[in-house]
Amino acid sequence: MTWLHQLITGETVAHSILVIAAVAVLGLALGSLQIRGIGLGIAGVLFSGLAVGHLGVTIAPPVMEFAREFGLILFVYTIGMQVGPGFFASLRRQGLPLNLMAAAIVVTGACLTIAISRLAGVPMAAAVGLFAGATTNTPSLGAAQEAIRSLPDAAPGAATLPGLGYAVAYPFGVVGLILAMLLLKFLFRVDLKKETADLLNASGRRPAKLSRLNLLVTNANLEGMRLDKLPLLDSLEAVISRIQHQGEVNLARPDHVIHLGDTLLAVGPADKLDELRVIVGEVSPVDLRELKSHLVLRQVVVTKKAILGRALDELDFLERAEITVTRVSRAEVELSATPGRRLQFGDVLTLVGSEEDIVVAARELGNSLKQLNHTELIPVFVGIGLGVLLGSVPLAFPGIPAPVRLGLAGGPLLVAILLSRIGRIGPLLWNMPSNANFALREIGIVLFLACVGLHAGEKFVDTLVHGDGLRWMGLGIIITLAPLVLVGLGARLFLKTNYVTICGLLAGSMTDSPALAFANSVSGSDAPAISYSTVYPLTMLLRVVCAQLLVLFFL
Repeated sequence: MTWLHQLITGETVAHSILVIAAVAVLGLALGSLQIRGIGLGIAGVLFSGLAVGHLGVTIAPPVMEFAREFGLILFVYTIGMQVGPGFFASLRRQGLPLNLMAAAIVVTGACLTIAISRLAGVPMAAAVGLFAGATTNTPSLGAAQEAIRSLPDAAPGAATLPGLGYAVAYPFGVVGLILAMLLLKFLFRVDLKKETADLLNASGRRPAKLSRLNLLVTNANLEGMRLDKLPLLDSLEAVISRIQHQGEVNLARPDHVIHLGDTLLAVGPADKLDELRVIVGEVSPVDLRELKSHLVLRQVVVTKKAILGRALDELDFLERAEITVTRVSRAEVELSATPGRRLQFGDVLTLVGSEEDIVVAARELGNSLKQLNHTELIPVFVGIGLGVLLGSVPLAFPGIPAPVRLGLAGGPLLVAILLSRIGRIGPLLWNMPSNANFALREIGIVLFLACVGLHAGEKFVDTLVHGDGLRWMGLGIIITLAPLVLVGLGARLFLKTNYVTICGLLAGSMTDSPALAFANSVSGSDAPAISYSTVYPLTMLLRVVCAQLLVLFFL
């Protein structure tokens, strides 16, 4: 059994992979344990790494460095691909105030980190780890460690300190955000049902749930009018899919002439359909879907590259095949099939037409489940390569001892955001199936946290018990709570922001999905996700940049 002993105790590549796998299994099992609905989640891998590292188990340094950096790249790149399409839209209109408040939370935390380092005598290498751990933001930890390694005069072992600070501050970072939400709820005596109802009823806050309504034409002004001339049809985001005239049900076409007594089947937001009812006439007792006709309803998935980015009214084959698109489902959100709606990979279109015509349309749209579940790997590695190149570009600024780089955290993140926004360049499709995105992201973060824990584990317990660990933990609590409470109070007192929106804002500013899940559960809806998704992209980018600047300016 000599080979087994060598495998377990040696420093071979096989030994390193075995150790990382063991840390990952133990950490994921630990993270799945919950107390009152709260658990460590993926951070369990960090703590299992710390425990294994404390026992003296090590792996080959080159393997550790590669696994750590490649895991970080996979993690931030897939995050960028996920949030990229909504990044620029989140900066417009209502998103601007929310993003300013989220930025204030990040900047306040960074300022507190500087003050703690200066006044409490905490080394900046450890303080920036507190900044990352107190805000449960792993990419900022990776960015800080990489920035330290880029400094020519960094002290030996300095790159270990951020991992120690992160591990010490992380536990309260998980629960501190939830405590901040509960504190604000108590201070303002919030009625959650009312707040949630007010938010959901506010116009334009999120895509309205689509409904169907059969309308009987009784408005004499519509007699002889073409369907595409129906007043306010586009602005109401409604689609007429079927029309009944003299007992016969047909597909509604733009050139169809409306007559009194016709019945129209409309699809759109419920409140908008009620406005359409006022224009058309009254609700019909007849449901056109239940009447016998040659029309069928089918769902088709957009997978053909040639039509990506094109608007529905630009797809001439829908006109030729006499097909009406009634709704577009994207990332489990139903959208109105307005003429200007541009298609993305994986969109699910609900089509109405004859069976033969739908077969033709499905062929033009792709409708390939194999293609939907297939990940185009060439764009993934091209994007990662571009991100590494961008992250390696040195930017010299006066007063900074070393050139600033976006690094292996910021470069791939920024490139992924830009590429996912573009969607497609020639044959390269930058969209990534959600299941593939999630799998690569989880693998990446597990690799990164396992290596960080193993690297820091040797000194963690000694730091916590005999060193400054407990004091660091208390300082981390300040970094967690102070920015959240200050901005939360300001948002409520001065901007009169909805409490449910504040909860999503706070969770997004910490890039903390478990806290979002808590906010969703207490509000009884997914309303907090609106503000969460609005601030998440900018917050992620700011935290990575702030971590680097803290190191480059103050280390």
